[in-house]
Amino acid sequence: MTSAKTDITIAEPAQNGQGKKLFIKTYGCQMNVYDSERMAEAMGSDGYTQVESAEAADMVLINTCHIREKASEKLYSDLGRLRKLKKNKPDLKIGVAGCVAQAEGAEILRRAPQVDVVVGPQAYHRLPAMARAAREGQTQQLDTDFPAEDKFDNLPKLRAARGPMAFLTVQEGCDKFCAFCVVPYTRGAEVSRPAARILDEARALVERGVRDITLLGQNVNGYHGAGAAGDLTLAGLIRELAKVDGLLRIRYTTSHPNDMGDDLIAAHGEVVQLMPYLHLPVQSGSDKILKAMNRKHTAEQYLRLIERIRAARPDILLSSDFIAGFPGETDSDHAATMDLIRAVGFGAAYSFKYSARPGTPAAEKAEVDSDIADARLQEMQALLSSQQYGLQAAMVGREVGVLYEKAGRLDDQLVGKSDHLHAVHVTDPAGKIGELVRVKITASVTNSLKGQRIG
Repeated sequence: MTSAKTDITIAEPAQNGQGKKLFIKTYGCQMNVYDSERMAEAMGSDGYTQVESAEAADMVLINTCHIREKASEKLYSDLGRLRKLKKNKPDLKIGVAGCVAQAEGAEILRRAPQVDVVVGPQAYHRLPAMARAAREGQTQQLDTDFPAEDKFDNLPKLRAARGPMAFLTVQEGCDKFCAFCVVPYTRGAEVSRPAARILDEARALVERGVRDITLLGQNVNGYHGAGAAGDLTLAGLIRELAKVDGLLRIRYTTSHPNDMGDDLIAAHGEVVQLMPYLHLPVQSGSDKILKAMNRKHTAEQYLRLIERIRAARPDILLSSDFIAGFPGETDSDHAATMDLIRAVGFGAAYSFKYSARPGTPAAEKAEVDSDIADARLQEMQALLSSQQYGLQAAMVGREVGVLYEKAGRLDDQLVGKSDHLHAVHVTDPAGKIGELVRVKITASVTNSLKGQRIG
């Protein structure tokens, strides 16, 4: 999943913790953003309202990610700053959630005694009770279980909408066990939510003004959830969501090439609400490295899959993930990845230098020289950036749909996402946030487009 760093602010009515203030700092992917929103709602039902700084809070919650490099170091750096804050504010409660909490819960409590609560991503519905126990002076609270009860059944039903776009988790966990990835250990086995609950949540979001929903999962296109007439695939779920009145756009992330079934490919050409954007990580263009990564597909299979997807939806914009310097990678392996990038042409991508994750099979392998890996990453990123800006420039003169999300920096300017997920700036004095309009793209600038409303 793509990376984000977000501070979530949602207000909820006060109850048991009347007058208490909560600050959440979120690292990681879109699912962590979704999780932070749900934790905020859970804490809101217990009387917390949110603030925009740790200094103003009675409780600070850090929602961590274990995917990117130095995740633990970032956490302990944050906790060091909070230790100083707590020294001056002894009643401050500090919590750690997310994947680092899951992987290193007991170690966090040992190394950072200022932490009051550690909760894993499958147990955060228990956060309010843990926070109450901490307020009442009980010992440090630790819950990194994979509980039998469904956390979604134990969270508040009311969802707060922060704008016209929202994330909705439909699947969690992963059974793929890629050699570099900790997700199967921190998020657990693949579990799909029942379709009826997803549809209920989607309708509730639409009632609160959401028009664009991104379906989330560590392996979202592996979704197989209970439906009215048996299990639904992701394609079946998308077709059911397309019937929700007022839901104008549907997206999903993150996918695995091996779960890109015929029905999902067909949905891209047949479901109007399914946007022409697909994030489909490949990681490498070398078959040797793909095998070492335990990806269970070849570069050729990926390329043929892209051909089928583009046949179904010719205007689709493709995004992917790449790792430079995976253990055992040679110059020829890197060249194969560059060849794959040239063959596909990506409109967006996330590329990283390999960094070992303790407990994963790849962590036991000898790493590529850091300078060599850096050089490969820079070469890869230069090519990907060239493709991104080239495809972005090719949008000039085209007409696209833009869903207004927020006000721009200039007077009468609104900013929204296009069908292809480009940020678009439009001067539109009569426009309203949440409105889906037709826009002609007039210019391509760094990381965004400019457009003029038509009709």
